[in-house]
Order: sequence, then structure tokens, then C-alpha cells
Amino acid sequence: MSTDTPAPLPYTTPVTTDLLRGALDVERTDVGLLPHRLPAEARAQAPDGQIALAEAQPSGVRLALRTRATVVELEARRTRTAYEGVPPRPDGLYDLLVDGVLAGQGSASGGNVLNVDMSTGSTEFRSGPVGTVRFDGLPAREKDVEIWLPYNERTELVALRTDEPVAPAPDTGRKVWLHHGSSISHGSDAASPTATWPARAALLGGVELVNLGLGGSALLDPFMARAMRDTPADLISVKIGINLVNADVMRLRAFAPAVHGFLDTLREGHPDAPLLVISPVLCPIHEDTPGPSIPDFSRLGEGKVRFAAVGDPDERAAGKLTLRVIRDELARLVEERSTDDPHLHYLDGRELYGEADTEDLPLPDALHPDAATHLRMGDRFAELAFGEDGVFGGA
Repeated sequence: MSTDTPAPLPYTTPVTTDLLRGALDVERTDVGLLPHRLPAEARAQAPDGQIALAEAQPSGVRLALRTRATVVELEARRTRTAYEGVPPRPDGLYDLLVDGVLAGQGSASGGNVLNVDMSTGSTEFRSGPVGTVRFDGLPAREKDVEIWLPYNERTELVALRTDEPVAPAPDTGRKVWLHHGSSISHGSDAASPTATWPARAALLGGVELVNLGLGGSALLDPFMARAMRDTPADLISVKIGINLVNADVMRLRAFAPAVHGFLDTLREGHPDAPLLVISPVLCPIHEDTPGPSIPDFSRLGEGKVRFAAVGDPDERAAGKLTLRVIRDELARLVEERSTDDPHLHYLDGRELYGEADTEDLPLPDALHPDAATHLRMGDRFAELAFGEDGVFGGA
């Protein structure tokens, strides 16, 4: 990405829905187009600040163009989240791919800031201007260009400026993989939008990703099941567990019926699609200790937050959930259902990140994987699911 003052580009293209992939809905704002990862009906049934923040962060959403342009500028207004007392996090990255290969990265200037005080839960919103991210030096030939949006910044898309005309990229004919999960699927601390584990796996597997990983919000909500039911997809996966434990929202008595209901709803819209249920990856603090988990602010001044599980292990007898309990229940449930549903499959999340991985890639905050772990998980999922013998094999 060039830092020199650029000359004006001759072509301006408003961002429209036919340029977007990976979003389930869009909203017109005062400056442009805001991608949403939940439809309006689902958003109306989720009056929760956390899910509103997460679903408007465009993890997996990208612009898809066909062009001969060698210079591409995207005008956008971002909304960053900052935390009181914590050093600013790095700017969200945009990844530009040419014919599927990473060819540039950049960040947008300007934008809004949502300042959060984690100790009180209060927020302050500061508005800012539209910014620009610029990519140059692209090959001077007809090519497919994708611009993957930052997974951790709400992004309002204004316009594209280029040195050659652009058109929507043609349909690839690739299968669509629809995935739902927690902040780990959303991206947590991945290095960039194509380095979240679902994006990495999708690129390796040669599929079109629709990522409904929502930080703190994988809670078996009926509106999420209906949104997935109504979204066209060829391959489906749901990663269930960590948010149910760390938010402490459910007991064992309710868990199995809720999973059944979620899967029943998915099957209403996708009766024969390969459907993969993924249990939680290893998280030592919650393997045998129920939730909730709470942040430890003792090292906040150093810019570090760690999480601790504060439930009582003895409460498992009363039905409190832990990750081991959830894995056992999911494995049992999928085995029972698969007798009548041969396209239903189970993956133990510890095959993506397990005990052996904690030596060289421990969870930095005891809850979320780091950038290197995202890549490892994406590589493993691509092999396990999209490989020749995988449940999504041949995608």
C-alpha cells in the first residue's frame, strides 16, 4: 500500500449489494452501505449490545470485483472499539486478493470510535470522518479482486475509486460454506481477515464462506437457527459450547433440547446438506470448571486482560455445563440423530486445538487463540473437513 499522496483516480463506483459476498443483509447509512451478518428479522429479536456489535463487524464479508485496475481505493467509515485503560489495539486490516492470492493489505484512516470501560460496562461514542484504504501495483490484466473487510471493525462502505472500470466478479460456482460459532470463529486475535480460522479453511478448501461467528453470541438462539435455515448453503457447520459455559446461560436439562431444536430448524431449510457439529476447542479454565468467566483487570495497565472461570466444579452435579460435559453430550446427540440423518457429522474441537497445542501455542488470555493458532486451526479444519476423506470432501 502506497503512503505517497496519490493522484485522483478516474473511475468512481458506488458500493452496491452485487459487489458484496458474505453478508446476509445491508443497511443504508448517511454515508454508504453497512453490511450485516444477521438479517433484520434476527436483529429485531436480539436487543443486546454485544450481538449488535458483533454482527455488524464484517468477518468474512468481502467485495468481489472483475477489473483490469492496477490501483484500487476503497472509501469507508470504520467504527473501532477501544477499551479504557488499555493501549489502542492495531487498526483493522483489509486484505486484497488477486485471483485468490493475497496481494496487499492496508488500513483505513479516520472513522468512529466506541470507547468501552470494561470495569463499568459504560460506553462513549465519538464520530469521525470517512477514510480511504489504497492498494496499488496490481497486475495490469483482467483479474478477480476480493477485498476482505476487517473482522473487528464495523465498516460502512462508500465507494471504490480505480484507474480502470470495475464490475461484479462472476459467480465462481464454488460451494457455499455456512458456519456459526463464537468469538473464536469471529476472529478473536487473528492477524487479518483472511487469517481467521474459518477464512483460512475456506480459502484452502476452495469454498465461498458465509461466517456467522459472533463474539460472545453463540448461544443456540432460535433467531440464529432461522437465519441459517433461510440462507442458501451447500455445507453447514455449527460450533457449540464455549459461550454457553462462559456466559453461564444454560443447564444440562435445557442444553440437549436446545441443540435438537437448533438442528431441527437447520434441517427445515437444508434437509440433505452435510451438517457438521463441532464441539469446543480446548480451553483449560473451563474443561471441568463451569462458568461464568470474568476478566481479570489486575494487569490492565499493561494492556493485558486474562479471563478466569469462577464457577464451582461441584455444581456440575446440579447440571452446570463444562466443556467436557458439552463434548460428551454433543457426541451422544449426534450419534443418535445420525441414524436418521446420514449427512449429520460430529467433530471434536480438540482436533483443531487440543492438549498438545498448549505447549507452543497457549491461549494468551486463557480464552482466545492468537494469530498463529488461527492459522493452525484453519489448516487442520481444511484437512479434516475439506480433504478427500472429510465430511465436506470434494467441495
